[in-house]
Amino acid sequence: MSETIFCAGCGIPIQTLDKNQLGYAPQSALMRETVICQRCFRLKHYHEIQDVSLTDDDFLKMLSKIGQTNALVVNIVDIFDFSGSWVPGLQRLVGKNPILMVGNKVDLLPKSTNKNKLTNWMRHEVKELGLKPLDVLLMSAEKKIGIQEVAEAIDYYRQGKDVYIVGCTNVGKSTFINQLIHQITGEEEVITTSNFPGTTLNFIDIPLEDGCTLYDTPGVVNQHQVAHYIQDKEYKIVMPKKEIKPKVFQLNEAQTLFLGGLARLDYVRGGRRSLVVYVSNDLNIHRTKQENADRLYENQYGELLKPPSDPSYKLPEMKRHDFVIKDKEMDIVFSGLGWITVKGTDAHVTAYAPDGIGVMIRKTIIQ
Repeated sequence: MSETIFCAGCGIPIQTLDKNQLGYAPQSALMRETVICQRCFRLKHYHEIQDVSLTDDDFLKMLSKIGQTNALVVNIVDIFDFSGSWVPGLQRLVGKNPILMVGNKVDLLPKSTNKNKLTNWMRHEVKELGLKPLDVLLMSAEKKIGIQEVAEAIDYYRQGKDVYIVGCTNVGKSTFINQLIHQITGEEEVITTSNFPGTTLNFIDIPLEDGCTLYDTPGVVNQHQVAHYIQDKEYKIVMPKKEIKPKVFQLNEAQTLFLGGLARLDYVRGGRRSLVVYVSNDLNIHRTKQENADRLYENQYGELLKPPSDPSYKLPEMKRHDFVIKDKEMDIVFSGLGWITVKGTDAHVTAYAPDGIGVMIRKTIIQ
């Protein structure tokens, strides 16, 4: 019986029989030192994404195996999209295993961001979500910031155990592991990475020096992130790749801000005040009077208000969310898209996003 070969890029078992099924690779690919499936090959070299037949439940079932082990769990979240990149029911999935929390993509936040306040904010949030991590750290896997500190923390806290790297899709797990492997071996990008959700499809195991194993796990799909509602070609516009430049707007009552054609915030009442928008620098922000907003959206969706850049591409119907700002400043968050900080108390705002996209209010993370 021949030995099963696993894709070094996504972890799926390799098969050579059916081009339309997961794990396909041509017979010639098996002769290479590092074997990757056709999906990973096309993703890596042509930035093409193929539909995946695994469901969200399949991913969660895989992760639930971690609870039956004795290991250190490293939970990576996207600090730009904290709520959207939280793994639902994480404590249940990992059982009694200790957890190290790591906030990735810190390079996307303005350089003036107070890192100590940010980690304290994270501690508070994860505690509210029912988790007691061993520690909370920040890094940028893409920019190689904080990698060494996280690697040392993993080595310290694992105490001779296996390590599982977990997180939602697109939080940067595979990029982080590739950085670790590069530090140790000098090899470049062993695991397939991309801006598209769901790159890793199975556990990928990397041997550690003491005989233990570090596992990259499949990303859990959070369907309320905006990434799942846009076309692939819009990714580079919506998903920031460099430091966000906050945009400040002085708004009067009954004025509206559109974040492309993907979200809208009405500043209903509370007197003239500042609103600060934290989104990708490439995303178009448009201001108008609230009384004109419905008509503008209807006439300019996919034109002035884009992305989507195709007027025929239909998003779910916009859902309304009403909020009252009670602290001196609070964030209105659109999951995966960014947030708008409303300065000053007693402001009434109404947020709109396609039905299914998470919209929430929180204490501001940048002061």
